[in-house]
Amino acid sequence: MDSGKIIEKDGLLALLPHREGMLLLSRIVDYNLEDHTIRAEYDITPGCLFYDPEIGGIPSWISFECMAQSMAAVIGIEERKQRLGLILSVSNMVIRHPVLKAGSTLSLAVAEDVRMESVYTYTGEASLGEMPVAKAKFTVYAAKDQSVFGKEDYEMSFHYGQGSGPR
Repeated sequence: MDSGKIIEKDGLLALLPHREGMLLLSRIVDYNLEDHTIRAEYDITPGCLFYDPEIGGIPSWISFECMAQSMAAVIGIEERKQRLGLILSVSNMVIRHPVLKAGSTLSLAVAEDVRMESVYTYTGEASLGEMPVAKAKFTVYAAKDQSVFGKEDYEMSFHYGQGSGPR
């Protein structure tokens, strides 16, 4: 499978460990496993975990986590399973727009730059329509052997707030 179709919430839950309010992707709109790229979207609503009524939306720096979840999703699609990982570094982050207003949809584009065993580098971009919001370079570690994370770390990363998801 080289490229894909839209993946909605149920499909995202199979790919990502994030649950409840910490799932910061609404859908995957396209991916290409040959090029290791993904395009995803996040709908900004008053129900978002980071919603601030004083600004009528969420701070744009949240787009960083949306890009990170997009990276995890493309790895999950490739391997057909969730993988725990760590963000090792974020560099060259530029935020061009301060607030993501409720009622808007954040578009995310993430592309793998380099892969070395379990360490990956990605370039991510976020936009509202044609307006650039943020961009950054990421270095991530995606563990092939999930036992490198202790049981407590595993449970903590999979079970936010309501204790949902597998235990």
